[in-house]
Amino acid sequence: MESFVKVTVIWMLALFILAMTEGEKLGSLPRCSWAGIYNFGDSNSDTGGISAAFIPVTSPYGMTFSKKPVGRLTDGRLLLDFLVEYIGLPYVSAYLDTINTDYRHGANFATGGSTIRKQNESIYQGGISPFSLDIQTIQFTQFKARIIDLWSSRYPAADISQLQRPDDFSKTLFTLDIGQNDLSAGFRTLGEQQLRAQQPDIINDFAISVQQLYGQGARSFWIHNTGPVGCLPVTTFNVKNPKPGYLDQYGCIRYQNDIAKEFNKQLKARVIKLRSELADAAITYVDIYTAKYKLISNTKKYGFKDHLKVCCGHHENDVHIFCGKTGIVNGTKVFGGACANPETYVSWDAVHMTEAANRWVANHVLNGSLSDPPIPATHACYNHLYML
Repeated sequence: MESFVKVTVIWMLALFILAMTEGEKLGSLPRCSWAGIYNFGDSNSDTGGISAAFIPVTSPYGMTFSKKPVGRLTDGRLLLDFLVEYIGLPYVSAYLDTINTDYRHGANFATGGSTIRKQNESIYQGGISPFSLDIQTIQFTQFKARIIDLWSSRYPAADISQLQRPDDFSKTLFTLDIGQNDLSAGFRTLGEQQLRAQQPDIINDFAISVQQLYGQGARSFWIHNTGPVGCLPVTTFNVKNPKPGYLDQYGCIRYQNDIAKEFNKQLKARVIKLRSELADAAITYVDIYTAKYKLISNTKKYGFKDHLKVCCGHHENDVHIFCGKTGIVNGTKVFGGACANPETYVSWDAVHMTEAANRWVANHVLNGSLSDPPIPATHACYNHLYML
């Protein structure tokens, strides 16, 4: 027993020294001089892509921050918006929204409904975007090649005032927040075991895109894992008289969150492997799941309503009219409007978080407290911080 206590004390001391060393290393390093940001993902970070490509997002989306719809599927800012504020950059423009767009500090290739793997359905069937991660990667490759071409002397009359300088690509942060829709589509179309069996292939496709971006000069990556999809109100709308254990103590669908956690476990393992494969890359893995679940399981403590309550839309008596849509209820036209106080809600539209919830999550992940390695986004360009 005594030897066990000694070993435990030594181990805890070693962890303390390691943490102190990490802190000292970080404290001696200047902030990264980010020239821009390139983002890849789904609606959690879409700043107007799917709205530009298909049907524009309508009111009351955008009501809190911009006071009008600006392509974001929330009432205000996304986690991505808080990230760019944190590292000192302007808000990133959607790649597909090309009218009067500023690309001097990067571009956003994310679109609502995007997946890592191509899905055999259209956006009009299951809401799946045609711009899967591999397509977004190809779009970036074309985008970069075109910028380099326009900056060359062959096009002296080209307007390059709104384009990033070619030398700045390696000084740009590449962020990825995608995978939730792969799981959601799987819950809808596959059995639980089939979806579990597909996860290694999904993770492998994700890694291929990271490798391709690295081949295009990307060196700093900020990678989000997926959130607790089983806690989205939209997933629980039709749950009636569930069997014991089907829901957890917070009303989340247990097996869906278990699959999300397994996805994240495999993603983290693959990120660690990518670090050894991509020698010059700095790859930070960010645990979004833990941050969101902490908020969901402590809503009252943090000043929010129950996470299953939805701010925007009409959801009563098994009638669901989603945010910004119109439907008929008992012969009366009903609009899916917004609540008066979105700052007290976690869920904006049953799928996406409110700006207030996004801010809360941002405050718990951007400082590095839930990252591997534990570094803030301001220092995510240093690849030696996980080489201990």
